[in-house]
Amino acid sequence: MFHVRKSFRQVVDISSPPFQSNGPESFFVNVLCVLLMYGSAYLANTGAMLFGKWIPDKTGMSVIIIDRGKNYSDGHRILGDGKSWNGLIGGGIFSGILFILAHNLWNDNGTDAPFIDPLIYADSGDWFWFFGGELSSSFAAFTMGFILGFSCMIGDMCGSFVKRRRGLKREGDESSEAPLLDTIPFAIAIFATAFLLFDGQIITHPNLFEEIIFLLIITPVIHRSFNILGYKFGLKEVPY
Repeated sequence: MFHVRKSFRQVVDISSPPFQSNGPESFFVNVLCVLLMYGSAYLANTGAMLFGKWIPDKTGMSVIIIDRGKNYSDGHRILGDGKSWNGLIGGGIFSGILFILAHNLWNDNGTDAPFIDPLIYADSGDWFWFFGGELSSSFAAFTMGFILGFSCMIGDMCGSFVKRRRGLKREGDESSEAPLLDTIPFAIAIFATAFLLFDGQIITHPNLFEEIIFLLIITPVIHRSFNILGYKFGLKEVPY
């Protein structure tokens, strides 16, 4: 069936079924598509570093620790010093801003891989499209990005909660490394939220299921790479 979706710059033809995988090359192109579409949500962790550490360090802004220094029944901190309201909300905001950029930069591309507008299947009838007018699609992009970024931070907090129960600390300058707990929970949270709340959008296209699983598997490597960069730029106290 022929479909044309109205872009906010031009009419974009999306009649060809996207993400056809005909071998290793097309599979990895699709993986890149997934990474680019979900990358803004993954980078919510970077936003958390900016809002939870870098900006407060530079401006003197107060950092509000979520667990307020309290311990759980096992005697360990509930979440630790690394989880703040600044980072939780800031991560969602940062992801929302990046989704706006991706939407506006790639809005004319149709379904030509790998730079695909994450809102290409969206329109004013979708639940997250709250406003009308010229900037309506950007508001929708921010909403999608904020929700996925916020879910990333919630997943990250769940991983921290389990780490604290195992006695792994995050207090002051002391931080314990746990590669899987530092990555898999936030990635699962992002994808689960996407399929729960954004079913029918390009980011949850059924042809991408295998690529999403692959990206989930390699998430620890991606996360570690960005954390090393964050550490080198002074955004993180540890490179993990």
